[in-house]
Amino acid sequence: MAKSNIGMSELEELIISKSSVKQDVYTVTKEVFVDLKEVLAGIASELEAFTARSDQRISIQLNAPSDFECQMTLAGDTTIFQMHTNVFMFPPSHMIHRSPYVMKEPKNGYCGVINVFNFLTDSFRYQRMDDSGYLIARIFINRERHFFVEGQQQLGYLFNDFNKAELTKKELKKVLELALKYILNFELYTPPFSAFKEVKLSDIQDLTQSLKLQTSKRLGFRFQADEENEVDF
Repeated sequence: MAKSNIGMSELEELIISKSSVKQDVYTVTKEVFVDLKEVLAGIASELEAFTARSDQRISIQLNAPSDFECQMTLAGDTTIFQMHTNVFMFPPSHMIHRSPYVMKEPKNGYCGVINVFNFLTDSFRYQRMDDSGYLIARIFINRERHFFVEGQQQLGYLFNDFNKAELTKKELKKVLELALKYILNFELYTPPFSAFKEVKLSDIQDLTQSLKLQTSKRLGFRFQADEENEVDF
């Protein structure tokens, strides 16, 4: 019987260097997600007070279907904040590996992630399962609460100092406000006329029953990898 080249000491070392660190990252990410829900509740409360004075037709809603998901509805937009339950390391070519902070301690490169998605509120209301949503941002957090954000426009370059930036509630509120501002600034565009020159009878019947012609907002989303944004890792 062939002897294993891996001794128990190596297995124990791997458990400490990998599994324990990932548990630490998971714990911190979950704490951040709790903070995120609290910050969102504060934002929702402020907006509700504003709309109560200015236009009561505008609906502001916040709910948490699970420990790992939170949904915020601002009139015609529903934003989903989702914490991934896994912990990730970045590919060797990623800029994070050239960060002095990570080069000094590679374990600092392990991150949890919170995804921010945008959908039309009517996609939920009318159960239009074919409607498209968009990934607006990804918030990466390590075991020491250092963080950076991938996303569109200001989200892609204001929060990229992974060496020093710590995700406090104050910083989290800045990220969330920018994400919501970005979402609200993009309009629902009518599809090109040519896209609907031919329509099946079944499409019209579905439309009559539940307004199920596929719809999505034009967000023109691209991440940093597509836009060559400068990142200060």
